Amino acid sequence: MLDLIGISSQALFGQLLLGLINGSFYALLSLGLAVIFGMLNIVNFAHGALYMTGAFCAWFMLNGLGINYWFALVLAPLVVGAFGVLIDRLMLQRLAGLDHLYGLLLTFGLALIIQGLFQNQFGSSGLPYAIPPQLTGGQHLGFMFLPNYRAWVIVFSLVVCLATWFAIEKTRLGAYLRAATENPAMVRAFGINVPLMVTLTYGFGVALAALAGVLAAPINQVRPQMGADFIIVVFAVVVIGGMGSIMGSIVTGFMLGLIEGLTKVFYPEASNTVVFVIMAIVLLIKPNGLFGRAT
Repeated sequence: MLDLIGISSQALFGQLLLGLINGSFYALLSLGLAVIFGMLNIVNFAHGALYMTGAFCAWFMLNGLGINYWFALVLAPLVVGAFGVLIDRLMLQRLAGLDHLYGLLLTFGLALIIQGLFQNQFGSSGLPYAIPPQLTGGQHLGFMFLPNYRAWVIVFSLVVCLATWFAIEKTRLGAYLRAATENPAMVRAFGINVPLMVTLTYGFGVALAALAGVLAAPINQVRPQMGADFIIVVFAVVVIGGMGSIMGSIVTGFMLGLIEGLTKVFYPEASNTVVFVIMAIVLLIKPNGLFGRAT
């Protein structure tokens, strides 16, 4: 059937694989955005820049400190997450109680500053980051060749996303986080430090973006604009899934990655706009998003 319309099965499955790879990054990045918005009501426009910072952090660890990919996968999100904690403590908490637009403008300005600093230091060209030796090569599945690193990215991203959903939706800590956003006074009455919880939540959301950056470094190279390329699509993913919906971000991220891959096969000219067309349709039919709740 595919041959009749001039499309080989190799091309189809290859684009679906690329779609799953992009979907993995969409899911991780939108998950971090959903955590921050759902728990703190902050539209974090600095998310793309912090994703890029995670990739640069891993690159510097490898080339400057000799720290390999596996350690960077843990250390880079911790470093960038700590930077996110500083951002919240020094800047975002000063906007508490003000209109959400102030937080959006602040994080947008931070994104421009961070990207500008990296671009001034490293230029616009991409810096190579080697695939770890344990994940080089691939598997020939008969209908396509599956690189080991890309398979790792898909599986690892899915595990991290589901673990985050479970921690927030099914554990006592997640219940405290959700309660702190709805009734902070009551949560304080139980002796819980709500400002600290808010700060750590922002740091965790930022760490998820940095983790996505480390995963992307061997595939997309490390460059200052890598976050700007993704962030608009990621915001569309969050809107389609439902602002603040954890499961919505995960499902929508992977789903839109696959749809984007299929569009590149059957109608390449629309591959850059299909996500935004879907967003417009969803907003017209279900303004709260596919998994969002009415407010």
